[in-house]
Amino acid sequence: MVATANIQYAWTLFVPEIKETFGWDRASIQVAFTIFVLVQTWLTPVEGYFIDKYGPRAMVAFGAIFMGASWVINSQATSLWGFYLGAAVGGVGVGCIYATCINNALKWFPDRRGLAVGLTAGGYGAGSAATILPIAAMIESSGFQSTFLVFGLLQGSLALLASLFLRAPQSGEVKSSTKLNQSRRDYTLKEALSTRLFWLMFLMFICVVTGGMMAVAQLGVIAQDLGVKDFSVNLYFVTMAALPLALMLDRIMNGVSRPLFGWISDNIGREKTMLVAFSLEGMGIIALGYFGSNPYAFLILSGVVFLAWGEVYSLFSALAGDAFGTKHIGKIYGVLYCAKGIGALFVPVGNLLMEATGTWSTVLYTVAAMDLFAAFLAIVVLRPVLAEHVRRSSAPAPQAATTADVNPALARA
Repeated sequence: MVATANIQYAWTLFVPEIKETFGWDRASIQVAFTIFVLVQTWLTPVEGYFIDKYGPRAMVAFGAIFMGASWVINSQATSLWGFYLGAAVGGVGVGCIYATCINNALKWFPDRRGLAVGLTAGGYGAGSAATILPIAAMIESSGFQSTFLVFGLLQGSLALLASLFLRAPQSGEVKSSTKLNQSRRDYTLKEALSTRLFWLMFLMFICVVTGGMMAVAQLGVIAQDLGVKDFSVNLYFVTMAALPLALMLDRIMNGVSRPLFGWISDNIGREKTMLVAFSLEGMGIIALGYFGSNPYAFLILSGVVFLAWGEVYSLFSALAGDAFGTKHIGKIYGVLYCAKGIGALFVPVGNLLMEATGTWSTVLYTVAAMDLFAAFLAIVVLRPVLAEHVRRSSAPAPQAATTADVNPALARA
């Protein structure tokens, strides 16, 4: 997961360089990011089928090859379609790795699903923290094409090596939790899709993930338009530009948030944790739109946004495991994870909305309202719907009628 992170989180560093080199507009370049996320998310249900069939080791090895190849393709691309192809290949690779690792964490740790998935997803969220500065430095010294090539080969090799150590739990190796509010049976994908709970989770996932996706893809552009991209921040022991520092800190916060909020949700419940986290993200985005032109406020508030956003990948996956069981969780969470792909559709729309209004505030306030709406749904709607769902799934199945039930006279005879 650490080796995979840069495919998504370092993209924002390359956009200004691609624009300067080829002269394409931002919205056209950001279509590549949207393609990556769409492929990564919308193929997840299919990948869930192959995870169950071939196991985690083969799936991650396959994903590692595609993930490394995507940046090799980007290093040679001279047209938008070349970058779009690289994005699609990267989406397949990252999707295979991400879905497999999350699926495996849900199966191994039923008592600590929030924490286990949070730690696993945290590798993806914080994985680029250590490489943001080297990538930025290499882009400046050697150009973005060489950076794509070197880091693509490096990341693909590391993920391929890590795949050798993965396996799924065998039958009877783990037991269901006795202290968490979890269903006592495994739902099929068809059964899960027929519940109100699934589609409520899907709607909330879209609302929350949109703001984070916007920040991930556009943070470099937002910093440039707000005039803080190249501002030198003096931290006494080091001085660096605001954007690389913000990206590094944001990746750390993004990684910390996943196990942190996952652990909290294991103890106080998923719904209450969602209320706190989604409200924090919404207010952070509003403040970023209002105070973001101050470089120090930009650093702090972007960190708050990433802290409150990263937890969606631990909370929704853990909740899916709680509600629908783990036997078919690869397919079920795969469909739920498609919400991220829908959120990615708003990334180029954000560029167009900003260009039409002349300010990022319009975009930021819109996605903040979606976050606050999801926080409202978490406590007012999700909580009772989840309780009813677990009660019904835990109830014993009705027994078939016996002869005595149908005809007491025959029973006496």
